[in-house]
Amino acid sequence: MSVHLLLSAGRGPQECAWALSRLLRRLEADATRHDLTTHRVETVAGDRPGTYRSALVRICGAGAREFAASWTGTLCWQAPSPYRASTGRKNWYVTARPCQVDAPSTTFAEADVDVVACRTGGPGGQHRNKASTAVRATHRPSGLVVVVDTERQFSLNRRIAVRLLRQRIEDGDEAARRVVTTTRWRIHDELVRGDPVRVERPGPADQDLTAPRRTRHRQR
Repeated sequence: MSVHLLLSAGRGPQECAWALSRLLRRLEADATRHDLTTHRVETVAGDRPGTYRSALVRICGAGAREFAASWTGTLCWQAPSPYRASTGRKNWYVTARPCQVDAPSTTFAEADVDVVACRTGGPGGQHRNKASTAVRATHRPSGLVVVVDTERQFSLNRRIAVRLLRQRIEDGDEAARRVVTTTRWRIHDELVRGDPVRVERPGPADQDLTAPRRTRHRQR
């Protein structure tokens, strides 16, 4: 079993991209503890080294769906900013949502098409109305149906009908792929700050060696 989880810093500041990189490592470590494997399918780098604006992760193994659900929602990384010593903000939010990566493609085989002769009305003269040269073609797996009566030969109408079915199925698959892509992009705008499902804080393994050191001055 596998599931894809998209983590996004949305339109947050650079600290959110930093928080995403920390949360991503925390998620991967948590997955390992649950005997799950993770793979970073796609990452979009942030402005700072080692940070990410988004990351698409594939989680595989028994219980992957339940594990992803435990990381789904608004995530909070609670730590001082490594970039701006003047800011007092310590909560940096990231959103995580399961998503579909690819739309399934329909395999078209002419053997799956049922073609029957039929008669159609309309203009075209008596020959067209009396002869059963029109065809009704049905693609059984999808249920798509086309009727073609543009030619006076049954074989030509049959050929056109099969071609139309193939084209409509390809157009439908392309539309489904566009929906999947659009849905993924919408996740970036769904970040809700506050009320996180998880709050994570730095530990010894999360020390950022690339971030500037912060010096605290004792108040006198």
